[in-house]
Amino acid sequence: MISRGRLSATALRKIEGSLFIAPWIFGFFAFLAFPLGYSLYMSFHQVRITVKSVVYTFIGFKNYKEILVSNGSLLYEDLLPFLRESAIMIPIILVFSLLVAILLNLKFPGRTLFRIIFFLPVIFSSGQIVQEFINQGEGSLSVLESLNIDAYLQEYVPASWAEPIQKVMGSFVLILWYSGVQILIFLAGRQTLPASMYEASRIDGSGPWNTFWKLTLPGLVPYIFLNLMYTLVDLFTFPSNPIVSKVNTTNYGSSSALAWIYFTIILVFVGAAILLYNRVDRALAGSRK
Repeated sequence: MISRGRLSATALRKIEGSLFIAPWIFGFFAFLAFPLGYSLYMSFHQVRITVKSVVYTFIGFKNYKEILVSNGSLLYEDLLPFLRESAIMIPIILVFSLLVAILLNLKFPGRTLFRIIFFLPVIFSSGQIVQEFINQGEGSLSVLESLNIDAYLQEYVPASWAEPIQKVMGSFVLILWYSGVQILIFLAGRQTLPASMYEASRIDGSGPWNTFWKLTLPGLVPYIFLNLMYTLVDLFTFPSNPIVSKVNTTNYGSSSALAWIYFTIILVFVGAAILLYNRVDRALAGSRK
């Protein structure tokens, strides 16, 4: 019997979880809570900086109305193409990261070296470096230019989607180069799957293709969701993001309103990802019964 003086296992797990999340909570309230609240306050005001002080004039939702209704081009002309571009980039990054992680989990000479190579861009590259590569036109695949893919896109794909696809192809190598964190997460997830499960699958005569679809992919669903969330947030702060550059202006009231509108859009996408994951997880749970 466990004495009354001892904590139960559930209580210990709760304490451990609280201790792990405590630094984040402290950092949020110490460094983020005030700037977030202050930007929300400024979004409802016209802000003027004078020699003596900062003057705030309350204007209600005027900044939001100008961005969403009166001057909608400020948001929609850049946001919609970027969302289409992100819809193309996210599956590419996830599929590429998953395949590379599976390959790096195999035993072959030089495996550690290849793991380091795929993760090096995360260490050495920064947003400014990636943006400079994009501005110089680096990262495109020469084979796509030789096949004249742009002409086919303009002929057979609607213009609203042709331009985002061309932008993605123009920085295709950089997009793959920017997948180091996702590869690391998938690799860690793959190593959590028990080897005995794969051994039993081989004894039953299951081939690599069936093993991937029946064991590996379902086992990596939580990590796919984690990488989806990370990629969403990463893309919404990507160097080529046109909305972020419009937030950094001297019109503090309008910029704050635009930032909160953009933040709400990000929350919508994150909520949609969570809803999708819950449905997939319930479907897989039902199939396991």
